[in-house]
Amino acid sequence: MKWTELRQQTCPVARGLSVVGDRWTLLVLRDCFFGIRRFEQFQERLGITRHVLADRLRTLESGGLLRREAYQDRPVRHEYRLTDAGRAFFPTLVSLMDWADTHVPSETGHSVTLVSTDTGDPIRPLLVDQTSGAPVTVRNTRALAQGEPSDKAG
Repeated sequence: MKWTELRQQTCPVARGLSVVGDRWTLLVLRDCFFGIRRFEQFQERLGITRHVLADRLRTLESGGLLRREAYQDRPVRHEYRLTDAGRAFFPTLVSLMDWADTHVPSETGHSVTLVSTDTGDPIRPLLVDQTSGAPVTVRNTRALAQGEPSDKAG
């Protein structure tokens, strides 16, 4: 299967990877969440070639996570802003950061601490079920294929 064919898969992981499944793409998104918006800023922070960066920005734009807005007319220059779909990716990025801090720790310690904008206190992410409020874990969750019965008593 070709990378470009992932978008057509029924599996949500495969479809998601068709948009964000590249290391540079995730780093571009990380920088967006930290306030970076302009091509030159991305390139300077990430140290990637213009060609690769332009390709990743196009992928995120066509995937609906970023939108391009002109901030200068002559010459025309654009900045990249998160869409609703892009902002909805934040919990995924936070989960990755938390996982890496726990399982792939840096020798120098945490480079980023997430804090509450209300209190300024550090936060620890937790994935919970929206209906019950219970933590979602590998032990209390299973995936059902489309049409598969849930074994729910009823």
